[in-house]
Amino acid sequence: MRLGVLDVGSNTVHLLVVDAHPGARPLPAHSHKAELRLAELLDEDAAIGPHGVDRLVATLTDALQAAEDKGCEDVLPFATSAVREASNADQVLARVRDETGIDLAVLSGAEEARLTFLAARRWFGWSAGRLLVLDIGGGSLEIAYGMDEEPDAAVSLPLGAGRLTAGWLPGDPPDPADVRALRRHVRARIARSVGEFTRLGRPDHVVGTSKTFKQLARIAGAARSTEGLYVQRALTRKALEEWVPKLAAMTVEQRGALPGVSEGRAAQLLAGALVAEGAMDLFGVDELEICPWALREGVILRRLDHLPTEPTEPTERAALR
Repeated sequence: MRLGVLDVGSNTVHLLVVDAHPGARPLPAHSHKAELRLAELLDEDAAIGPHGVDRLVATLTDALQAAEDKGCEDVLPFATSAVREASNADQVLARVRDETGIDLAVLSGAEEARLTFLAARRWFGWSAGRLLVLDIGGGSLEIAYGMDEEPDAAVSLPLGAGRLTAGWLPGDPPDPADVRALRRHVRARIARSVGEFTRLGRPDHVVGTSKTFKQLARIAGAARSTEGLYVQRALTRKALEEWVPKLAAMTVEQRGALPGVSEGRAAQLLAGALVAEGAMDLFGVDELEICPWALREGVILRRLDHLPTEPTEPTERAALR
């Protein structure tokens, strides 16, 4: 069947269309995304303002049309930290439902971490042993660890690259004092959770997912995305330690000119690097491998796990109520 997963994240609204059936890996068929930056549209009361809701509704309407155009039999819509933490989340969700028919499932931070872990486990397989998975989004950092498909420990921390950039790094280039203050904040926040994971033992394999880790690996010399999903890509702590001061000295325009860095994510790259460096340092990770799959794939895999074994007739807008 052809599935669409509709991810309302802190940075983008992303529709990923895949061809999938139980027991097989989902094959990407189409990607439709729009930069919305909901995390940056929150007002002083942590509410998504009328303009932001208007943009969200319009963007979701476009994504729904794209899903229909591509022949999706089912659409799995979900939202993460930006909607989850908005003070007017209930009103936003109600308006989205009334105007688009999309019933957005709001994932908790722990659910994000577990589903991302599932995707990494399926990608690397059982032979990877004990996995530690790090995922830096626009609004939060997810950390998960375990031997099986369900992690033994999973947390979500408010350390997303977009959130931190908006709240801590107003300058371009940023003031060194602001960078130092953010570094202290990030490390103190991560350190509170380290013990929950280290008591479980050292991981056999450490994985980084998300656009932030992919871009950091690329500027540190990893293969380009055009070389394919199956090329191994890694990021070392040593490379991060060398790149963080360079990124801190750059303007947003200069960061946007780096290999693999998109214009829309250039402003967030320094904050993401500080989170990545802090996590790798505090968890004692010298190197991690980039996983092509993350939360969206985890949502798809979980859905496939619950499909009936016998084929059924398509149900129009089965995920939309």
